[in-house]
Amino acid sequence: MTKRALISVADKSGIVAFAKTLRQLGWEIISTGGTKASLDAAGIDTIAIEDVTGFPEMMDGRVKTLHPNIHGGLLARRDLASHLTAVQENQLSLIDLVVVNLYPFKETISKPQVTYEQAVENIDIGGPSMLRSAAKNHASVTALVDPKDYDLVLRELSDLGATTYETRQRLAAKVFRHTAAYDALIADYFTTQVGETQPEKLTLTYDLKQGMRYGENPQQAADFYQKALPTAYSIASAKQLNGKDLSFNNIRDADAAIRIIRDFKDRPTVVALKHMNPCGIGQADTIEEAWDNAYEADPVSIFGGIVVLNRTVDAATAQKMHAIFLEIIIAPGYSTEALAILTSKKKNLRILELPFDTQAASEVEAEYTGVVGGMLVQNQDVVVEQPENWQVVTERQPSEQEKEALAFAWKAIKYVKSNGILIANDHMTLGVGPGQTNRVASVRIAIEQAKDRLDGAVLASDAFFPFADNIEEIAAADIQAIVQPGGSVRDQDSIDAANKHGIAMVFTGVRHFRH
Repeated sequence: MTKRALISVADKSGIVAFAKTLRQLGWEIISTGGTKASLDAAGIDTIAIEDVTGFPEMMDGRVKTLHPNIHGGLLARRDLASHLTAVQENQLSLIDLVVVNLYPFKETISKPQVTYEQAVENIDIGGPSMLRSAAKNHASVTALVDPKDYDLVLRELSDLGATTYETRQRLAAKVFRHTAAYDALIADYFTTQVGETQPEKLTLTYDLKQGMRYGENPQQAADFYQKALPTAYSIASAKQLNGKDLSFNNIRDADAAIRIIRDFKDRPTVVALKHMNPCGIGQADTIEEAWDNAYEADPVSIFGGIVVLNRTVDAATAQKMHAIFLEIIIAPGYSTEALAILTSKKKNLRILELPFDTQAASEVEAEYTGVVGGMLVQNQDVVVEQPENWQVVTERQPSEQEKEALAFAWKAIKYVKSNGILIANDHMTLGVGPGQTNRVASVRIAIEQAKDRLDGAVLASDAFFPFADNIEEIAAADIQAIVQPGGSVRDQDSIDAANKHGIAMVFTGVRHFRH
């Protein structure tokens, strides 16, 4: 019995060569629309879909393959006499191979000016239906959705006369992944269009970006996936100019670094990061001076760390960075001289380039955190701070210089793991106390790191002080200004302690926990 294939593809790469080999192997080919035109133009005999269905394509191509003559030929079980009898009685022809890829919905909605009507018209109905029918009946039917699999299928057909069950099963699994991802994009698009903020189903789809040697530790397997609709300002979309592949921990750290620097747009800024905590943040009038400040903030912790700069890297800055060991450098651009310096004798240094002008779009993405048996979803902590509305709760008012330092410290503390304490002046961090199980311990760590540099320094706390002992520690270090959210039932105890020591304290009313 002559074997039949149905070919209808939006992505026509490789399809002419594939179809030509099929014909040489004695297969008949059913085809539709543009695919048939391409195959006919290449001199490949095809059967028009309407010759199989007995109906013309109609409604601008919306209805052409949704017909029992197609789906009966795909879904008929070859091992059931009743199915084969139905095929004979209804004069159906079996279809043994389906090659389909879908209308470009993803590409359509990625266009900046796409209309709702254009998006809707690029939702494929017949294609997924044929693929699902073929994949369901993979015991007998081969379902192909990816041009990368053409060679495998042709090789088996040539060598064995048929595809193996194992191959059909793997291809069926790929089909169902493909149609699920396609539907997930459509679901997400419509959910966004109607403004649904708490859908009863969470439909996400990601594409494999990179296989990884291991995860957080060598005993953990890991892979890196990218959103199906890529975010330009993201590590997944970064252009790597030099160095080894990013590791699992590299990606987590680099992601934290590019989030931090989004809050520092107004002046040249450098953020140094280690284990997802900033170890140094520096600002200045030039990117070289900003580097100096970030480096001096903690010249020990920056070793082996990640550095992100919000201005093009020049030769002078590159020369200073080249002098120490860094894992990753991220920037919106690099001068030719800077890139030559950074790559000299440092083949493993990972150098990434990111479009910083697309930062705003990255801020609206939701954050997903996996837990055992579930997923937490929240919006990012990108609240617009308004220092002019902060409340000074102490008798002493902060000076103008202290106000600048408090605003800088408050931006920086947002990205320190809780319980987080950060000491800074108006242009650089001086001490960071991250992630302790009690706040006074974080205060002590930050003070110890900042000692001998506390002139004009201020302190920020990511959440309120539960006890006045924190203020006593701060006062003993002679720090004169504090910024914190407020909101504790013991706020007055902290205010009284600050007044006793002549410390200015500001409440922001906004908490910045980061677990």
